Amino acid sequence: MNRSRRTSRAADERTERRTPPPRDTAAVSQILLGEYEALKAEQSARIAARDNLMYATLAALAATTTVIVSTAGRQELVLLLPPVCIVLGWTYLVNDEKISAIGRYLRTDLRPALAAAAGADSAEVLRWETAHREEHRSSVGKHLQLAVDLLMFVVPALVAVTVHWVTGPAHTALLVASAAELAAAAVLAVRITLAADLSSEGTV
Repeated sequence: MNRSRRTSRAADERTERRTPPPRDTAAVSQILLGEYEALKAEQSARIAARDNLMYATLAALAATTTVIVSTAGRQELVLLLPPVCIVLGWTYLVNDEKISAIGRYLRTDLRPALAAAAGADSAEVLRWETAHREEHRSSVGKHLQLAVDLLMFVVPALVAVTVHWVTGPAHTALLVASAAELAAAAVLAVRITLAADLSSEGTV
């Protein structure tokens, strides 16, 4: 009898150890909301940085063009334009991809988790994260944005290299440098086009 009681007690203890403690949904919700606020803050900061890069690129192009014009006769200086466009364009692209990644995570991971913690339907939680995307779903809008990005960061580099090849000195080092700049501009153009994801809906 004593042995059976001890066996039963041991089995009960094992069952209790296996049974997880009740989930504190309020605490889980607070953790998830904290994560949401942190990610939204990062997303907002990256959006501001991305938008400011447009103005920074225009200012850099204007300054570089002024230097080139003020030093007439030194056509090789036109090769200063591609590095400016490529560096700023790459920074713009990285920020844009991070912004999109945060948006996807909020919609596909955090939103369902918050809904589950609150005992609500996903459609009732963080509705703005999907509602604001309606304006980004237009194929025309995405193509226009792609055109703006390429015009801002790729076209000036291509024009600068072309101008150098047509009017600049035919020094080997400059030709190699211009070829490298052309290749970098082509890579940037491909990355920007792929990031535009024209075959699907908008991501931000």
